[in-house]
Amino acid sequence: KDVEKEREPHVYLSKEEVKEKIQSYNSSVTDKLKMTLNANGIYTGFIKVQLELCRPITVQSSQNQGRCAHSNNDTAFYLPDGCVNTLHISSTNTVREVIEALLKKFLVADNPAKFALYKRCHKEDQVYTCKLSDREHPLYLRLVAGPRTEMLSFVLREHETGEVMWEAFTIPELQNFLRILDKEENEQLQILKRRYAAYRDKLEEALGGVWKPG
Repeated sequence: KDVEKEREPHVYLSKEEVKEKIQSYNSSVTDKLKMTLNANGIYTGFIKVQLELCRPITVQSSQNQGRCAHSNNDTAFYLPDGCVNTLHISSTNTVREVIEALLKKFLVADNPAKFALYKRCHKEDQVYTCKLSDREHPLYLRLVAGPRTEMLSFVLREHETGEVMWEAFTIPELQNFLRILDKEENEQLQILKRRYAAYRDKLEEALGGVWKPG
């Protein structure tokens, strides 16, 4: 179970400390996703973000890419639970920019404000999850924690907690949700019909064996 953890204070590192930490980080990397320090002090690297979305996302169709408004050609669907995506970012990129880049990569048309980035840490057999503010820098957090995802991982979730605020969604989004619900309802009905048809066949087969003339 996730436990909310108190937000840790940001510790600023000197350029030399950053250089040392990057060298230590790269020596521990096992997946070749190393960090690179530039002459201006900005460093680049990779973060992995796990998607834990409860509601369907709206994806732009090819003819609508680049438009801000939703259209009837947009498609809504559920992303696979636990889907992980890798992003190449810099130390200057904020949480908000990371969320926007991640949604752009998936061609998601939903408002980025609907999503939040969390950091997840494991300590003493407990899982601590904390929502990051828009101004925090994920690559800095990755550098300080090291490359092991058991020490720190990133999770994208819907921003809202508790009851869903349906009025925040557009009409096309709500219509897409209804289409998904209709499809899921039909699939569940078909599963139930097949299950009861199988029961009926077994019962009729059993009855046939009992009443078969000998």
